[in-house]
Amino acid sequence: MPSRYHEVYGKSMRDPEAFWAEAAAEIDWIKPWDKVFDPSLGSFGQWFAGAECNTCYNCLDRHVERGRPGQPAIIYDSPITGKSASYTYKEVLARVNALAACLVDKGVTKGDRVIIYMPMIPEALMAMLACARLGAVHSVVFGGFAARELATRIEDAGPKAIVAASCGIEPGRVVAYKPLLDEAIELSAHKPEACFVLQREQAEATLIEGRDHDLGALMGEAMAAGRTVDCVPVKATDPLYILYTSGTTGQPKGVVRDNGGHMVALKWSMKNLYGIEPGEVFWTASDVGWVVGHSYIVYAPLLHGATTLVFEGKPVGTPDAGVFWRVISDHNVVSLFTAPTAFRAIKKEDPEGKLIGDYDLAAFRSLFLAGERADPDTLQWAEDKLGVPVIDHWWQTETGWAIAGNPLGLGLLPIKHGSPSVPMPGYDVQVLDDAGHPVPAGTLGNVVIKLPLPPGCLPTLWQAPERFRSSYLDEFPGYYKTADAGIMDEEGYLFIMARTDDIINVAGHRLSTGAMEEVLASHPDVAECAVVGITDKLKGQTPCGFVVLKAGVDRPTAEIEAELVRIVREKIGPVAAFKLAITVERLPKTRSGKILRATMRQIADGDAFKMPATIDDPGILDEIEDALKERGLAGST
Repeated sequence: MPSRYHEVYGKSMRDPEAFWAEAAAEIDWIKPWDKVFDPSLGSFGQWFAGAECNTCYNCLDRHVERGRPGQPAIIYDSPITGKSASYTYKEVLARVNALAACLVDKGVTKGDRVIIYMPMIPEALMAMLACARLGAVHSVVFGGFAARELATRIEDAGPKAIVAASCGIEPGRVVAYKPLLDEAIELSAHKPEACFVLQREQAEATLIEGRDHDLGALMGEAMAAGRTVDCVPVKATDPLYILYTSGTTGQPKGVVRDNGGHMVALKWSMKNLYGIEPGEVFWTASDVGWVVGHSYIVYAPLLHGATTLVFEGKPVGTPDAGVFWRVISDHNVVSLFTAPTAFRAIKKEDPEGKLIGDYDLAAFRSLFLAGERADPDTLQWAEDKLGVPVIDHWWQTETGWAIAGNPLGLGLLPIKHGSPSVPMPGYDVQVLDDAGHPVPAGTLGNVVIKLPLPPGCLPTLWQAPERFRSSYLDEFPGYYKTADAGIMDEEGYLFIMARTDDIINVAGHRLSTGAMEEVLASHPDVAECAVVGITDKLKGQTPCGFVVLKAGVDRPTAEIEAELVRIVREKIGPVAAFKLAITVERLPKTRSGKILRATMRQIADGDAFKMPATIDDPGILDEIEDALKERGLAGST
């Protein structure tokens, strides 16, 4: 069908208040708003000022009351433990009521903060929804996060209670969470009044009398007693959650999400961007510790009356590179949303996609990628092997939903590989030079969003309004700074090339590492890659490419590296000064799959660096340093 995108986007730009008021009709409000948008509030205005609502009611109660009590709300699939389960909307509501009752019994009320420290299990979602039910502000910290990092979040959020699991389960190992939690509380100046621990059979935790409580036992008692807790009305502008994102100062930034605008934006996106109907199974293969998990594992699918899938596993190794296809087949998933790195891992293990043929994917109709730049080679591979639209889209922890995408629900626009397509309604995206002037189409610059931001985006940082302004608003007055560099072409398609920190300056030429990565990824032997700029006394910086080869490649690495140098020089030109490709076994990544390019650059330059809190496997950094030293590059770290 022809796309309605331009008509819809144009309306959102011409009359944003009318556009979002219409979208807000999809949400149940306790009290309507005084103003759709009040520019006098906060740093740049706030949406649905004066309205009252409850996010948990919109996610659960209304669906139980209006015809979906027996529909699955949450499907749990854990290839790591071999367990699976399905919970209807009615069953989830009963469990959320029980969990909320446990919190109430320990004094948690509206406005209190609750930290959630759990793996990918249904109770993590239920804890988030229980907080929303009470008007308490949840802050999910990725399960297994280091004690010191957890302590900084406890200190900043000041939680009355913490909800945790005794352990998380990774391929081949059990990660005990409780000792990390105990150490974090010991390190923190703030002490929570209560800790609720869900005991998992793989590693039961020792509870501290008086402070710690067995969550499973308490929930069981509350459910047996049929306890319910009323939804607490909150202002649309009140915080729903705090989600900490790494800050450049080393002090994490607490991104705040409001209740009202968040619900409106996410509900709109499910139908219009993702093309999902209520009742369908939508799977986001991420973690609730990340913003993607908050938005599209928990809130958006349930607001929409869809079924969400909670997956405790990995794209490869649990047990093989066919696990995604098995899950899609078993649960009739219509759309998958994951990070490009997951597909690069699958492609590396099963380059021909042979395992796809082992499963019935008849219900599957779309794949969405986000979280990092989707290189055209990976995107093309997924298109070829799956035969469905593969849609890259771009957004941030701060925005909570897509800044740019290709709206499947409005009718797909032509796909341009390497581009997350076009701005979504409400986002006035522009590209500026360093002085704040618009650049011509096709020119690399700073990607910014003209204020005000649409509903769903952060209104501020937790207890840090000045830091919010200095981080996002001050550099380009009147705009939100994304800190991404990119290009907008003549047709309005956006190309995100790198974080602005990853634009390298080679002999006075500003070059995108993303463009070089695109060339490297096109080589038939390369599974994934990363390019960083390393210090060069003559040129300022020179690019260095790290590549991981596909499984089964048995050619000499020196031969492949020489080919890579040649094709970058052919496709980008001698100006790139690309002379160094280094083959490594794996790349250092965060647990969400983002490549730690800044840390790799620091190792190459011999700079001191702080171990990234979100790193998946610290040992990889030693391998990177060894590979650099073999080329005479890594300084002492």
